Amino acid sequence: MTIVQEIQAANEAYAHSWTQGQLPLPPARKVAIVTCMDARIIPAHTFGLKEGDAHVIRNAGGRTPEALRSLVISEQLLGTDTIIVAQHTDCGMLTFENKDIHAIIHKNLAGADATHIDFLPFKNLEQNVRDDVRFLRESPLIPKHIPIHGYVIDVSSGKLIAVDSE
Repeated sequence: MTIVQEIQAANEAYAHSWTQGQLPLPPARKVAIVTCMDARIIPAHTFGLKEGDAHVIRNAGGRTPEALRSLVISEQLLGTDTIIVAQHTDCGMLTFENKDIHAIIHKNLAGADATHIDFLPFKNLEQNVRDDVRFLRESPLIPKHIPIHGYVIDVSSGKLIAVDSE
């Protein structure tokens, strides 16, 4: 059985017992969370969420510049009033620079040029959380009254560690 077939079979079982179809569109807890796509992070577990509680926006590194469009929609159209930025220890985004991924793409994709893309790698995790929180606080697209909190997820313990981002 392929992974896609396994996923389809698992979804059949899940859909058979699905009871959350009447949940409202806005998230019940009025929070939007930006976090990494890392497979070790299950946001519902990490943040104590259930279906309908929050908007969870995931991308490589949990970067806010890439999440801004979704955050604006979440706040302006769907009523979220708190933002959490949660990046994590042992993140792959700490392990390369743009020039590295540009070279890999060029080699592996028959000379394709991705030099116009900033893949948003970073070298210091806590400072990156601070920088991404500051990016949102300084954005004219995020209202100043919206609280924005920064965290590091310790993947070895599962704990959320607050990052002083003021």
